[in-house]
Amino acid sequence: MGRTIREEMEKNEERILSPYACLSKKSRGRMRPEPECDIRVAYQRDRDRIIHSKAFRRLKYKTQVFLAPTGDHYRTRLTHVFEVSQIARTIAVALKLNGHLTEAIALGHDLGHTPFGHAGESVLNELHPGGFHHYDQSLRVVDILENDGKGLNLTYEVRDGISMHSKGRKEVLPQDISKLPVTMEGRIVRVADIIAYVNHDLDDALRAGLIREDQLPKYIYEILGRTHSERINTMVKDIIYSTLAEGGARITMSPETMSAITDLRSFLHKNVYETSMVHDDFIKAMRIVRELYNYFLEKGVPKGGSGPNPSTRGDHRAVCDFVAGMTDRYALDLFQEIFLPKPWSVM
Repeated sequence: MGRTIREEMEKNEERILSPYACLSKKSRGRMRPEPECDIRVAYQRDRDRIIHSKAFRRLKYKTQVFLAPTGDHYRTRLTHVFEVSQIARTIAVALKLNGHLTEAIALGHDLGHTPFGHAGESVLNELHPGGFHHYDQSLRVVDILENDGKGLNLTYEVRDGISMHSKGRKEVLPQDISKLPVTMEGRIVRVADIIAYVNHDLDDALRAGLIREDQLPKYIYEILGRTHSERINTMVKDIIYSTLAEGGARITMSPETMSAITDLRSFLHKNVYETSMVHDDFIKAMRIVRELYNYFLEKGVPKGGSGPNPSTRGDHRAVCDFVAGMTDRYALDLFQEIFLPKPWSVM
């Protein structure tokens, strides 16, 4: 009997990919063993499971920067992961790394984000015993919560990339590799994440009138480019050529480009994320998440949409999972239903 399509693809990976790539055939495996697919390699299956998950669909209505945006062109958490995925895949393919693995990590990296973005995350971190971080919740989503409590049973490499993608305001590429994903593909997603968000958040902020183009420091334009596409192109090419120049064993960027990205990120924090227009709405959103959390902690999480469930009263884990999984609009609707009076009409 001849090789399956999957086996042919695995042989192609061995022949084509860089020695630093993570080969599908050499995955450390899944949490629960299962038969291989005849057609797709392991990381393709992971990508497909993520895309078809309920948590992935809910990203459509979760905040990126602007809460519950109504404009058609503002980014949401869903468009963000698509942009990260495409940037990461471009870099991975150019470096002859595993594009399927890169794509799976990128598409799954934000599945655990709360409603209202980092505003919701900070409240859950405050209220949930042991704290809350969206990257840990993303792993919990794929390991446990999806598929009616069975999880998606993803490969080790995808799970590692999801759990290690976040950097906050820390170094993008720290020297200590223990702070990075174990695969080159996971490290690419970590960098692609910041490339995506500093560019699309700048674009959205300009569209919203929060900032003007002439406010951006001139040297950032000179180094990165004047347009959205020029800036992404500069960053992507810099990573590819800088990494190749160093032999390809470590993802790297030129000091000049890295410095410009870091300064652009600082500019966005000061002039966008921390401005009253954005921050004041985040304070309101934090109140909504806090009230919902405390309400369901007292009443119990709804079971099958039929009202509060007494068995989950006082269950922080169940309440945290329930609230974290909400979309912006669902949280707003639920808050209105629970806490705001309904108009009384007498016929």
